[in-house]
Amino acid sequence: MKTIGILGGGQLARMLAQAGQSMGLEFIFLDPAADACAAELGEHICADWDDSTALHELGHRSDVVTFDFENVPEASASLIASLCPVYPPPQALFVSQDRLREKSLMQELGIPVAAFYPVSTRPDLLAAIEQLELPSVLKTRRFGYDGKGQAVLRLQEDLERSWQQLGDQQLICERFVSFDVECSIIAARGRDGRSVFWPLTRNLHREGVLAISKAPSFDQQMQSRAEALIQRLMDHFDYTGVMALELFLKDGQLLANEFAPRVHNSGHWTIDGARTSQFENHLRAICGLPLGSTESASKALMFNLLGHMPGTATESVTMAEHWQQVHWHDYHKTARDGRKIGHVTVTGESESGLLARAALLAGELGVAAEINLESLAGGLDSVDK
Repeated sequence: MKTIGILGGGQLARMLAQAGQSMGLEFIFLDPAADACAAELGEHICADWDDSTALHELGHRSDVVTFDFENVPEASASLIASLCPVYPPPQALFVSQDRLREKSLMQELGIPVAAFYPVSTRPDLLAAIEQLELPSVLKTRRFGYDGKGQAVLRLQEDLERSWQQLGDQQLICERFVSFDVECSIIAARGRDGRSVFWPLTRNLHREGVLAISKAPSFDQQMQSRAEALIQRLMDHFDYTGVMALELFLKDGQLLANEFAPRVHNSGHWTIDGARTSQFENHLRAICGLPLGSTESASKALMFNLLGHMPGTATESVTMAEHWQQVHWHDYHKTARDGRKIGHVTVTGESESGLLARAALLAGELGVAAEINLESLAGGLDSVDK
């Protein structure tokens, strides 16, 4: 029996604990939120991230510690690392927390990224635009997620407005990428250095938040190119655990956007659509166990559910025959506008059947008018130009 400590008690920690139940693992979560949704699956230490007493308790009582989001203070992860193993390594956490450090490292490793420029002052912003030209994207270096902490600069008059919005902190300006497709590669690396990769996943976002992920979606050549990029990052950190690398596909070339040193929203489909989920393999990796197969068990398409959890049954006769291939995941979180409250994954053996079933479900969820499911058909051949 191993006890896994997790810094964070959100839905990712919850799904890690669900995956660990069949492995005989026990969990302790440290999270300042009294209503942390993972808490019902283990013990909850309700304390701030920098609470030394709580951190020492977690470190002493855990066989290994991991984290479920990258804004855990690196100092807290390092303190626990002095008490017990912490995976992924705190250095990966440190780099991922700052977009300038992140982009600089990827550039050093030969991973293609959009041109960027550090911005601390108004003159820096003007210099950035002179070098990068418009359109560009101004972003906070820290704490941005789901489209927060950034502004697109299309016209000169956007500069002052964006500076007023974001200019009281360290920033980075990046050349705007008019991408053809957004995608992500998720991989796991074991303590022995062996790596496994899930199929490169195609993603659609709505208002900066992931709406849909579909896998598999790309040919083997593109898969191999994405695998090579994330492998460089994992080898650099001597990484253990699951990592996600978000990518843009533009004119047949892959550009890295950011990496996440943890299990990732775009990999939730693996619970129902892969031989081994990203959550089980993360636990296998940090516990020193052999990694499981990442082969697709079926074609899969995942919808994020935001704000509220819809009913998991329907009176629609047209959907009745399909429900056995529709998999609902409720995070047991309090409903709130824009909050990730759950996800639902559609599986199928054929592309046409998957998309037909997904279209019916999109209608039931009320998002059919907002999502162009046809654009997801056929992988690269369907890219919208």
